[in-house]
Amino acid sequence: MSLVTAENLSKYYGAQDVFSAISFRIGRGDKIALVGANGVGKTTLLRIIAGLDTSNTGRVHIAKSVRIGYLAQRADLQGDRSLYEEMLDAFADLRALQGQLHQLEQSMSDACSQDRALERYGDMLQAFELAGGYTYEQRLQRTLMGLGFATDEFQKPLSMLSGGQHTRAQLAKLILLNPDLLLLDEPTNHLDLQAIQWLEQHLADWKGSLVVVAHDRYFLNRVVSQVWEMDAGSLGEYVGNYDQYARLREERLQRRRLEYEAQREYVARTEDFVRRYKAGQRSRQAQGREKLLKHLEPQARPRQQQKMKLTLQSSIRGGDHVLSIEALQTGYDQPLIRFPDLKLLRGQRAALLGPNGCGKTTFLKTVLGQVPPLGGRFKVGANVHLAYFAQGHENLNDQNTVLEEILKVRNLPLEQARGLLGRFLFSGDDVNKAVSQLSGGERGRVALAILALQGANFLLLDEPTNHLDIQSQELLEKALREFDGTILFVSHDRYFIDAVATQLWVVSEGQVTVHSGNYSQYLAEMQTVKQVPATDAPKVQVRGSQRGEETRREERDLKQRRAKQTQLEGEIERLEAALSRLARELEQASRAQRTDRVYDLGREYEDVQKRLQSCLEDWVGVA
Repeated sequence: MSLVTAENLSKYYGAQDVFSAISFRIGRGDKIALVGANGVGKTTLLRIIAGLDTSNTGRVHIAKSVRIGYLAQRADLQGDRSLYEEMLDAFADLRALQGQLHQLEQSMSDACSQDRALERYGDMLQAFELAGGYTYEQRLQRTLMGLGFATDEFQKPLSMLSGGQHTRAQLAKLILLNPDLLLLDEPTNHLDLQAIQWLEQHLADWKGSLVVVAHDRYFLNRVVSQVWEMDAGSLGEYVGNYDQYARLREERLQRRRLEYEAQREYVARTEDFVRRYKAGQRSRQAQGREKLLKHLEPQARPRQQQKMKLTLQSSIRGGDHVLSIEALQTGYDQPLIRFPDLKLLRGQRAALLGPNGCGKTTFLKTVLGQVPPLGGRFKVGANVHLAYFAQGHENLNDQNTVLEEILKVRNLPLEQARGLLGRFLFSGDDVNKAVSQLSGGERGRVALAILALQGANFLLLDEPTNHLDIQSQELLEKALREFDGTILFVSHDRYFIDAVATQLWVVSEGQVTVHSGNYSQYLAEMQTVKQVPATDAPKVQVRGSQRGEETRREERDLKQRRAKQTQLEGEIERLEAALSRLARELEQASRAQRTDRVYDLGREYEDVQKRLQSCLEDWVGVA
């Protein structure tokens, strides 16, 4: 069954075509990734499906009673209600039914209306249970926790949430609303690794339909089974996850290139034959071939997408010991991260991983000399020149033009500066755009152009793939792998980490452990100690990590926490089953008009619900 059908959609702004004559259908249970370069119209298409924008031609048909949920890149929840109250809105109908049940419970104490109230109570109680009435608050709490909210943030007013928290809250609310079709525009942008893993598991198990725009290739591989590619105003459809799409797309492009070249050769040979024999004895053959050429539909030349040209090269060779750390503690009023003694050597590429708010950016600023250490020491090696890529591109001056931003780094001749910006896809009048007018992806490309100009041999990168399209991410990965210096970077993009890192610095509860190898090797290693689900770990060869006694002790602590977490999850399942059983017994007692039994079961239900709430809070504490 099709939930959404679109026919011949076109969208243009003035003389600028965004896309034209695209058609598609979204079936029940479809999980679709919408990919393409920045600016090709992915967000516009999502908004048209959601009914928030209109196409210039064509039509979109939504099946009757289909509920659609849309997550914008920047959500803005209004009002002074708490986060928890906002989430409860997702269960407005259920809570109204709960209120009616409470009223009936009061009516049952009146002998005159007791019989009628008991009869209605049984019917409504059954409907309440079937709709999840006894577990909706636990679902709400688990969803908020899964998306990275701490329990002490549940009562936080919406007005006090950050922009990223607003987006996470809107995503949580959409999940709780459980629509038939979810439209998600960059849902992983404000999530840490743990929250991304929770979301992808939820979406992979979810029975509804999904169209998602995301630049996280690891996420797409886990969640989607179809890929729609927007390119040159058209929509191409592929079956499979992202890796399968990438392979099929390359095969399709190669086939088109061969067909195009074969047709060119055929046309050239035929035209040569016509020239040579049109006036001779074989003129009839030549005329026949000439007619064939006139009716031949020419193959379009396979279009090559414009690619950013990024090369990173240091202008001076630094010392072998790039960064030395001794019992370093970083943070502001109190330590956020404590490091063991370690060294980062020339040519190594270390990824710093950890949950949002754990102090990763603060550590980078400590190495830059912007935030003083709270304990221990660090030393940057001889002839080491640093360059910093800020997560929010704070180093860019919004008042400057793109060209002025480049010239403030190095006073290049104007044509040379324009040529450099051309390699980062800024051409013509684009170089005179104010930085404040740029999209997130364009700002990222300006920041990368500045990074390339600096010639540093030690790069500190804070979420360098944010807002970059997948093609630009792949080019950045290649440039970093070929870079002749040293890299320390923060990222939540597991595909990027896997491609670039030679070691991981993992922050857990304020402590850092060092693991050699990339992300796949780290996952495989953690799988052996039951720290990650087997479904998330590719089968790869594991390289051993060098750890001290402190690291081994920390691993034992982690194992104990995981064991406690498993125990709590079992208790939570048992208590939820008990709630369902009590609900059925309540329904039976009310139908039998046993008011004393209804009262006793209600008391027992409240007791189990309190124990369940306590277990959930304990689960958050060890998760």
